Amino acid sequence: MHEHEVNTSEDLVQRLLDLQFPEYAHLPLKHLESSGTDHRMYRLGEDLVVRLPKVSWATPQMGKEHHWLPRLAPHLPLTIPTPVAQGVPAEGYPWNWSIYKWIEGENATLDRMSDSCQTARKLAEFVLALQSIDPTGGPLPGDHNFGRGVPLQMRDGMTRHNISQLEGWFDVQALTDAWERALNAPVWEGEGVWLHGDLQAGNLLAKNGTLHAVIDFGGLAIGDPACDLMVAWNLFDAKSRQVYRQALGVDNATWERGKGWALSVAVVALPYYRHTNPGLVAISEYALQQVLADAET
Repeated sequence: MHEHEVNTSEDLVQRLLDLQFPEYAHLPLKHLESSGTDHRMYRLGEDLVVRLPKVSWATPQMGKEHHWLPRLAPHLPLTIPTPVAQGVPAEGYPWNWSIYKWIEGENATLDRMSDSCQTARKLAEFVLALQSIDPTGGPLPGDHNFGRGVPLQMRDGMTRHNISQLEGWFDVQALTDAWERALNAPVWEGEGVWLHGDLQAGNLLAKNGTLHAVIDFGGLAIGDPACDLMVAWNLFDAKSRQVYRQALGVDNATWERGKGWALSVAVVALPYYRHTNPGLVAISEYALQQVLADAET
């Protein structure tokens, strides 16, 4: 997973715009801080944002978003990103890059939401709407979406290895037990459905205390719906978690696999981002605390 990040700067982005999109080159440009792991973002004027992959594994996401997001958007009850233009490698920058419409809002952490149960219901509506869209022709899970939506067994070795790295930080035995319960849950036998693949506070935007947008569809694929349950542990508390579950009408096996997804994604993130991404570390620690609290009840 460790890979050298490609550096970008306002100067580089300005040169790319001058060269490829002169119609936007006059707009003010400003680097945005983000806890995201795969892209750098630059606000462009009032209404646009430039998004550049900083690692090679993020590069397939862009073509996928440009193709699918405009097709999915009309069916969804919350705002999702609107691709405006796709740039190509130039000026020493090695990959395609993108311009999107800017979406106003702040990360939908629980403390910013006026009602966590309403947030859970709104997000469940979004997930149900996404799952009901015809999956024909959609991408199957793979490297392009970091394997979100594959059978949990495919993450077993990586998850156990990373659990072992958390000795002294978390109860390693309790995490192993929770992981094994998820692995032992019956697998998904139904058709694959559309997944966002990375539902967590950093990819949800709130305005005035209300959830209004879902962003960053790098995890988009057709797969096991359990994957989009992980937000129940990485964001919600016990009460709103139950509201989310009821609104989705999820069976026990899928819920158990969802808990496995929350655990696996969190334990993989923690050792890797321990010193470099405090936002993602906080989300991951919270997810594991909630998974373990759930295991005790």
